[in-house]
Amino acid sequence: MAPRRLRLGVAGLGRAFTLMLPTFTAHPRVQLVAAADARPEARASFEREFGGRSHVNVASLCADETVDAVYIATPHQHHAEHAIEAATHGKHVLVEKPMALSLDEAGAMIAAAKRANVHLVVGHSHSFDAPVRRAREIVASGAVGSVRMITALNFTDFLYRPRRPEELDTARGGGVLFSQAAHQVDVVRMLAGGLAKTVRSVSGAWDPARATEGAYSALLTFAGGAFASLSYSGYGHFDSDEFCGGVSELGLPKETQIYGAARRALAATKGASAEVAAKNARAYGSAAYAPPAGTPWHEHFGLLIVACERADLRPTSMGLTIYGDATRDFEPFAKPAVPRAEVIDELCDAALLGKRPAHDGEWGRATLEVCAAMLRSSREGAEVALNLQVPFKS
Repeated sequence: MAPRRLRLGVAGLGRAFTLMLPTFTAHPRVQLVAAADARPEARASFEREFGGRSHVNVASLCADETVDAVYIATPHQHHAEHAIEAATHGKHVLVEKPMALSLDEAGAMIAAAKRANVHLVVGHSHSFDAPVRRAREIVASGAVGSVRMITALNFTDFLYRPRRPEELDTARGGGVLFSQAAHQVDVVRMLAGGLAKTVRSVSGAWDPARATEGAYSALLTFAGGAFASLSYSGYGHFDSDEFCGGVSELGLPKETQIYGAARRALAATKGASAEVAAKNARAYGSAAYAPPAGTPWHEHFGLLIVACERADLRPTSMGLTIYGDATRDFEPFAKPAVPRAEVIDELCDAALLGKRPAHDGEWGRATLEVCAAMLRSSREGAEVALNLQVPFKS
């Protein structure tokens, strides 16, 4: 008899859903059975493609008895409300990063999951990526000694992709400190063991037409003495995929001939409503929607170097290089059979087998604490102490 598949409902059929869709369709342990979205064309497309139920709102989805777990992929400002709704109905929860916009919201989500005796998993973040997890395994084995320093750097065109108004409003979860820092913070926290102590950060908001943070640099310190430097720019000039073998964040070959495409497309889009329409035109269920093509390599989030006592580690989409005292060794990785399989494995292990997830609510809240502290540090010009950190438990 085949093992039971996790029956998954999706809250929000937007960009995050389309990035996870290849995982949902290829992973043998999960089945898409229901979805909620405000757009009728998205609901109709879901029904045609998966034969599942569609709902006009998340509350109705959460009450659906055919659903075991809900993937919360709605806009950031709704994560807490929708995760709590799902937990209250006895559904396990997979919520996109950032898990919430405030630590109070994150705490309420954790409490709701505990009351309902369901699991809360926060992801996808790039700390799920197999190359990063392999680097963590090597560190945890003691083979290269303790982590001393981590360098994480990523330059993209994030700020110039089509955005809804709230995505450019920091108060509503917009800007790179909510949308992108969560990836880097999750990665470096995992590699350093999780227990960050302090953060000092500066950020930049340099385009008045897109008046939210588009760049940051931060220094994190950790229990045990390790520290990490994080830098990110979403201003669409230099592309750090040049440092990553010409492979994109999603693990696909980079189309280098389209330099500046995001800025050019945005310049041709006049006004906020036209920008929202441009974003919706590429969304699931639209006539122009195209699913991701090709078999990707492993995903990445820019240049990452982990300096340890006896070696430096550099995970990439295609493998892991270990720069030791006397030799440089490369551990190649095969292409993943299922992209982002680690996310679904963690969710299914929790929901079907009762295994505590590594990326649980407390872990997600600790990452959110760092992101919020980065924003506060930048505004106040001071170092911020952290109080809600938890160790990584693989």
